[in-house]
Amino acid sequence: MKYLTEIDDTLKSILNLAKEQQSRAYAPYSNFKVGAAVLTQSGKVYLGCNIENASYSLTICAERVALFKAISEGHKDIKAIFVIGPQNEPISPCGACRQVILELAKDSTIYLSNSDMTKIIETNAKELLPYGFDL
Repeated sequence: MKYLTEIDDTLKSILNLAKEQQSRAYAPYSNFKVGAAVLTQSGKVYLGCNIENASYSLTICAERVALFKAISEGHKDIKAIFVIGPQNEPISPCGACRQVILELAKDSTIYLSNSDMTKIIETNAKELLPYGFDL
């Protein structure tokens, strides 16, 4: 896990797409809007936002929305995942998202960003969930 001191145009562009997704989030209970983007090896980008529900256990995170969209479209070759949240520090995926990332995108690079993209962490699934469940 490392903080990036510079970001290239591609990284910035995809983080901006994830940031745009925050405005689409349905978060009437927490008002904690998260955006995500998944980049496949072929260069296709899938986007997601968090979607809450009054029955909180039915809420789904932005990371899983984007990953599930990619997988459902036949893209199992995930290169990178980008997550941006509304806070001053980089956001970190919840435990459920970490487990899903480990299974569906274990070899991907993961970028975690704060709200204004001034603090970005580069990591991977094994660092986020070192002893993840596997069958």
